[in-house]
Amino acid sequence: MKVKTILVSQPEPKVENSPYSRLIEKEKVKVDFRPFIHVEGVEAKNVRQQKIDLNNFTAIILTSRNSVDHFFRIADEMRFKVPDSMKYFCQSEAVAYYLQKYVVYRKRKIYVGKRTFNELTPLIKKYKDEKFLLPSSDSLKPSVPELLDEVGVNWTRGIFYKTVISDLSDLRNVYYDILVFFSPSGIESLMKNFPDFEQNDTRIAVFGNSTVKAATTAGLRIDIQAPTPETPSMTMALQKYITSVNK
Repeated sequence: MKVKTILVSQPEPKVENSPYSRLIEKEKVKVDFRPFIHVEGVEAKNVRQQKIDLNNFTAIILTSRNSVDHFFRIADEMRFKVPDSMKYFCQSEAVAYYLQKYVVYRKRKIYVGKRTFNELTPLIKKYKDEKFLLPSSDSLKPSVPELLDEVGVNWTRGIFYKTVISDLSDLRNVYYDILVFFSPSGIESLMKNFPDFEQNDTRIAVFGNSTVKAATTAGLRIDIQAPTPETPSMTMALQKYITSVNK
């Protein structure tokens, strides 16, 4: 069956000329964006209940933009003035760049990984005397604490924000040819919002092994998968599939 409509379970990209724009133009398909999950901040009193005192830490591990926003939000709510001596360990350049929203970059000690958390840990390992705080969501990849324990540093996890399933009830009678998912939480949101969901002719596109596993566990048929050596991005995987079925 030909593809005319796609729903991507993420916010619309803010950049002009995104890969989705090119896909829309080339394949003449309609692409809508709708976050199936969203992030909500945890209150400062809940952070205190986790026995976290920001005065006790000399370094912050930041894995995402959300972790940056919510660390500084909590610091503000607790009236904690972040000292200039604080060290920041950022998982990627994108996270480090985003940190400039809150600190004067050249005046701070900022250490940047390449892309994955695994690539950041050698940097963390060099600073075993620091007391690290990891501001995270309520869902954290099991590999993160495992890697931190492995390098043997003094670290504490603080749940500063949580992933919440969005209300999608307005989509109940709206149908798309392809639904695109990037996380197990997105699959969970689909099944919780629509417990009687029947896939039928709807194609499911998934990104990443954990999302594949969640979709399979939920009994969904996976039609499009990324990344692969041939299609490292979701838009490339969609392009390939649409080209083959829309002949």
